[in-house]
Amino acid sequence: MKWFETVTGRKVLFGSLYFSEGAPIGFIWLALPTQLRSAGVPVEQITWLAAILVLPWSFKFAWAPVIDAFQSSNWTHRHWIIAAQSVMGSTLIPLFWLDPVDQFGTLAALLFVHACAAATQDVAIDAMCISMTEPEERAAYNAWMQVGMLLGRASMGGGALVIGQYLSREWVIALLILSTTFSMFLVATVSNAASRRGREPAPREMMPSLKLAITDFRTWLGLIFAFIGGAAFKSLEVIYGPFLVDRGYSESTIGWFSLGPMIGFMVAGALLGGWLTTRYGSKVCVQWFLTSIAATVTLLAGVAYWDQSGQNAWLLVFLAATAVGIGAFTASSYTLFMNLTRPEIAATQFSAMMGATNGCESWSSYVSGRITASHGYPAAMLAMCLISLAALPVIRLLPELERSSVIESD
Repeated sequence: MKWFETVTGRKVLFGSLYFSEGAPIGFIWLALPTQLRSAGVPVEQITWLAAILVLPWSFKFAWAPVIDAFQSSNWTHRHWIIAAQSVMGSTLIPLFWLDPVDQFGTLAALLFVHACAAATQDVAIDAMCISMTEPEERAAYNAWMQVGMLLGRASMGGGALVIGQYLSREWVIALLILSTTFSMFLVATVSNAASRRGREPAPREMMPSLKLAITDFRTWLGLIFAFIGGAAFKSLEVIYGPFLVDRGYSESTIGWFSLGPMIGFMVAGALLGGWLTTRYGSKVCVQWFLTSIAATVTLLAGVAYWDQSGQNAWLLVFLAATAVGIGAFTASSYTLFMNLTRPEIAATQFSAMMGATNGCESWSSYVSGRITASHGYPAAMLAMCLISLAALPVIRLLPELERSSVIESD
């Protein structure tokens, strides 16, 4: 058996694949917005770009059935991943010479194509993970996948801001491209049989499963929760760089804070969330972690409102505290969505759940930017917290989802 098909090897493999997802996300959602804001680009224009780039992730379920249906002995999940990463790396090459401020429109177009390829890669990675694992394993795998994602985000998010103080912009872009594409060489070692569970998916198998998924109330509850539950932190992840710039923090300080405390606490939260989810179940843990995020973001908004004098250490404290909840919530909610998914339509159904999550990021970023422009950052943070908390009754309607009861045929 190849090493990447062992339990430990799969953790490394999926962690590496998510690292390659996280690296461009860190650059596009933290480093670039911070740089644009420092260059004087309005907050609403920055959040517009973020909202546009999330759209392919929101609607990836539309082409996910193609990934489920078009597999063979010569084309499997791993081939989709390799093709997607190739496009992702290619669209980043023009960043070597583009001016992100003067050529903002061209930059947006390239990053949109990049986002389409990245969303396609994400569909294939998640489908391959579902096909190669059992329900009771997924909390641990999701924890390690989130660790990979967060380390990728740290390296090219806060890390890009830090190393940009010492290396040229061209070196930063080169590291970004390398981080985005290296894992396709690892996934190339996985056998075709392992990546598709040794069977050919057939449309006649998919259609009954799609019908069952569409008529299952749990699917719709999951979609509703995914679309609104993460509003408090999805919007915060986009605006906290510009927020700290407006409070007088330098790009270097923001970079070190993101590279260290923010990502470090997210990693700790992801590992803690994976462990607690294995022990107590995804339904319970998702509610715990969402409540904790709402509490810390509310405290952050309170400090930002009552002390508007500039830098305040409590802003960083509450951002770091929120990071723990973000990591834990992500690990537990992704496990919940996987356990709602039928393996024979893994790419399609799970992508719909994740598309709703990304849709939450898109609309919450846009709305948060508009509220910030008219009423300030604290008002935007509180509004997003209230919307997130409104999702709790939805998740309580779900039955317990652990073990294999969720994916059995009706």
